[in-house]
Amino acid sequence: MKYFSIGYKKLFGVFMINSRIIKLLKWSCANKLGMVLLLLFISGCGDKVNLTKLCNDNPEICNEFGQDSWCKTERIEVALNRIKVKNNNLDGDKYSLLVAYEGYIKCMSLASQIQHIKLKEKTTLRKNNLLKAKANLSELSDKNVNSKHPHLLYYYWSRESNELALEEFLQLEGSPELENSTAQYHLATYYIKRDNNKTLGLLYRALELHEPGTVISAEVLQTLVTIFTKKRQYKQAYIWLRTYQLSLDKPDKMIENSLINYQESAKLNADFLNKVASSTLSKIEAGEFTSPNY
Repeated sequence: MKYFSIGYKKLFGVFMINSRIIKLLKWSCANKLGMVLLLLFISGCGDKVNLTKLCNDNPEICNEFGQDSWCKTERIEVALNRIKVKNNNLDGDKYSLLVAYEGYIKCMSLASQIQHIKLKEKTTLRKNNLLKAKANLSELSDKNVNSKHPHLLYYYWSRESNELALEEFLQLEGSPELENSTAQYHLATYYIKRDNNKTLGLLYRALELHEPGTVISAEVLQTLVTIFTKKRQYKQAYIWLRTYQLSLDKPDKMIENSLINYQESAKLNADFLNKVASSTLSKIEAGEFTSPNY
């Protein structure tokens, strides 16, 4: 589905901004408002550590990129994950850092296209930040290519088509190493073009393994919507799309329009299904979700 039409340029004060880029950036930020990063706290050794204190203790990390108003959420996520890697040096955290760099690069790739008419150094800063992030991502990826951690095995298969990494990852299926929400979703992405029922089971298992107090995987919910839509099971598609909508801190107008389309085209009882979705979300958040029959 193409959500955004090609934008056109408008003049706002000293900026000439492509409206399509702005919409994409706003959409990207809106889908991340629920992240614990925005609470400015992370857990460390059982204690809650303030982000400001972390940055005071690790200025070289928090100042990795030149300060800019765009992509602040993504920049914070990179910093927090870098601090985790520095303190713990765990491969699981390195995977999270790779993904954080990717998120920052995606956001900054759009932001770097915004042209400042008077403050051209702003455009240069963003381009420099983008180049630095790409270089750091590449360096981190190269350093960990031989890791046997399941998340990193999946990363090298999904990003670099490393078949050996895929083989080693699949050999772990059914083992305790993959009994976590992230790994179950990773398995689902492999099976989605091979076995729909198995994919559903893995996605449901990912939700069963969701840890209370952490952010629910948007990708899991979105994939469930996609599967049920393709199967023309619109009632289920509606429930999971509404669940995803409820999981966001701020309702998304495009999602709401899609829900209305499902309701009208399939003549669904929206009031009842909304209650089902709300109950489903509550169970997932509490770590009490159980897989339905499928």
